[in-house]
Amino acid sequence: FIQTALKKLNTGQAIDAISITAHGACAALLDSSGKLAAPVLDYEHDGPDQLAADYNAIRPSFAETGSPRLPMGLNLGAQLHWLFATQDDLKNRTNTILMWPQYWGYKLTGVAANEVTSLGCHTDLWNPHAGDWSSLPVITGWQDMLPETKQAGDVLGDVLPDIAAALGLGESVPVFTGIHDSNASLYPHLLSREAPFSVVSTGTWVVAMSIGGKEITLDPARDTLINVNASGQAVPSARFMGGREFDNVRKSFEPSFVQPSAVDASFVLSKFIMLLPAIEPLSGPFQGRKAKWIMPLKSLTDGQRMAALWFYLALMTTTCLEMIGAEGPIIAEGPFAKNRFYTAMLEAACGRPVIAENSSTSGTSTGAALLAGGDIPKAPFPHRVQISAAMDLYAALWRERVS
Repeated sequence: FIQTALKKLNTGQAIDAISITAHGACAALLDSSGKLAAPVLDYEHDGPDQLAADYNAIRPSFAETGSPRLPMGLNLGAQLHWLFATQDDLKNRTNTILMWPQYWGYKLTGVAANEVTSLGCHTDLWNPHAGDWSSLPVITGWQDMLPETKQAGDVLGDVLPDIAAALGLGESVPVFTGIHDSNASLYPHLLSREAPFSVVSTGTWVVAMSIGGKEITLDPARDTLINVNASGQAVPSARFMGGREFDNVRKSFEPSFVQPSAVDASFVLSKFIMLLPAIEPLSGPFQGRKAKWIMPLKSLTDGQRMAALWFYLALMTTTCLEMIGAEGPIIAEGPFAKNRFYTAMLEAACGRPVIAENSSTSGTSTGAALLAGGDIPKAPFPHRVQISAAMDLYAALWRERVS
């Protein structure tokens, strides 16, 4: 699939370099020949929960790793613990453990390395304060399987000659070590903006990251964590599965999608129609709670439900930003940034300017591209979106009801 895509891209404009970004909490286990020793595990597979008690007894503390205890395989350490305990002889057959972006770099170059943004993404394997391995890979013996770490912007190697020939690439096309996707979204702003500021990367996960904010004690029970940026620095972060929540609520509507109008939004604000958390109760700041509508659903139009859903997502994002001590302007990128009701409620609730990144390319792809060089983007000036006193009141009441 990747080779087909690269070959197609190369026919339109010659590829100068390849930079890789992918989601976190994922690793490939390779045998001594460089082939997969086991299928790559989906982090939502519930197998690791079977040995949760055993894993809890050996995993490092939140104070050491900045990694909260998460269900299923969302802690990569829990995946590895379960796989090695339940798959016959897998530990003996595993020679190399690679984070997901670096696995694809390995496939393209034959060079094995890891990288800190993926290691620092709630894996339990990394100590972001020391910039080194946590105690977990040491006590389990996994450290011998984890190759050296490189910076995201380091060149991993050139595309292997046989792959380059098959794709019609030049003789020496460099492949960069690569980066965790949320940190790719953060990277352009680290290059172009002065602290304090925060970045909200939206997609399946909504990830809020604070740069230069106030010091605050993070609460691991509310899905706060320490990410590690491309420079290896600790970044207070919080998240919830906003894209998943959006899809789950939207599927209950007929028709399946409708864009709310200003009239719909005004009605929702005036009647205080609210959706309370949590649609996805296994993650985010309100784990264990059951979602609730403040107003019988049958009495609402789809447009009104959608307006309330956008306000809910903005207020969940606000909660995440508050938990990590975010200050300064808020840069929102990804699909949610294109919705005016989301950005307006986010600005009203936070009381700080929101900069909506409405580029046709995602912050993730832009950040990954910048690892290979190019012009540093100019930081846009904060601008005011249209908000109202009704939004301020609505946000205050939502906070009161969820508290």
